[in-house]
Amino acid sequence: MKKIKILIPIYNDWESVFKLLENIDLQIVDLNVEVSVLIINDGSTELKSEINLNLNNLKSVQVINMKENRGHARCYAAGLKYINDKENFDYVIPMDGDGEDRPEELKLLIDKANEHSEKVITADRIKRSEGLFFKFCYLVHKYLTFIFTGKSIKFGNYTCLPKSVVSLMIKEPATWSSFSGSLSKITKERTSISSIRGSRYFGPSKMSFFNLLRHSLSIIAVFKITALIRSMIFLVTYIFLVLQHISAITLIPIALIVIMIFSIFTLSRRENISELNNSLENINNIENLK
Repeated sequence: MKKIKILIPIYNDWESVFKLLENIDLQIVDLNVEVSVLIINDGSTELKSEINLNLNNLKSVQVINMKENRGHARCYAAGLKYINDKENFDYVIPMDGDGEDRPEELKLLIDKANEHSEKVITADRIKRSEGLFFKFCYLVHKYLTFIFTGKSIKFGNYTCLPKSVVSLMIKEPATWSSFSGSLSKITKERTSISSIRGSRYFGPSKMSFFNLLRHSLSIIAVFKITALIRSMIFLVTYIFLVLQHISAITLIPIALIVIMIFSIFTLSRRENISELNNSLENINNIENLK
């Protein structure tokens, strides 16, 4: 029987993650797999409430309490490191703890993994639940990422990773900064399921415009040399058009490109294999919820 570890980062959102656990437990009924959950508590300041979880189908649920808050992407990186080093598993499924990664799609991911055992399975978004402005910004993010990296990245953290890919990701410095960027860098062949972005169980979405911008630039930063070359080609082409009087001269495109290049090279400094290798030193303790 295949062993699957579901990896969930959490920060001050215990109500959501408890509901998610119950929904996961319902969705894995009759699946011929052994599913365990690993929650990475990223230094939450809110104490989790005492709750009796009725979980009949999950093999185990553990909470790894981290000493310091280091951010969402680094939670995933540390979680992958822990699972690779400490656990017996066949697949890892990272998912957000707020309901936006729908547990109803777990069966689709697992079924697809059974068909393609050595391939990464991504949950590619075909529909989102946010407002029109955020949807527009997300569309811009996808196009900018493709233009400057040559990579069409339609997925986030919600994926199914075979053990061989997990072992590669924890050796890639970019994993410490961008999950989807790192995964796109190290894997050539992937397959996917269609995914609908769910609504948060409780409270507003934490993905603000600023966070989306940083997320987008962090992905591009993984491919910073490609982005630099493409930016230089754009600037040369733009200056040529201006000199040929085909385009009106304005400093705005040039300034935006310069700012973007500066930003992605700054963000690329977050990639750190040493910190990834030492990430388990940030563990305070481990609780067993089941």
